[in-house]
Amino acid sequence: MSESATSGVRGMTVESAFAGMRSVTPVVFKAGCPDCRGCFELAAGALRLAIGATSRTTFYSFTCPECGASVRKPAGERIVELLTVGGVRTLRLHSTV
Repeated sequence: MSESATSGVRGMTVESAFAGMRSVTPVVFKAGCPDCRGCFELAAGALRLAIGATSRTTFYSFTCPECGASVRKPAGERIVELLTVGGVRTLRLHSTV
């Protein structure tokens, strides 16, 4: 392996950069179901975020793990930021004029 492949920023190798890392804790989000009133935690993969042109068309959705209901909730700017950073799959909605 060439030196450029093993050298990172300021001479740090990939191995030394990750030497102290043991594992990555998965991101989970607290959610609630309006149908069954269940409260639970969901992994990022269980949520979907749709970003529309307005606040009315920006929402996140999931399937309730307790009752199976399809849940859709509005997502303001802060929720969009948290879900995006947390790895939730995002769909950008485009309007046709």
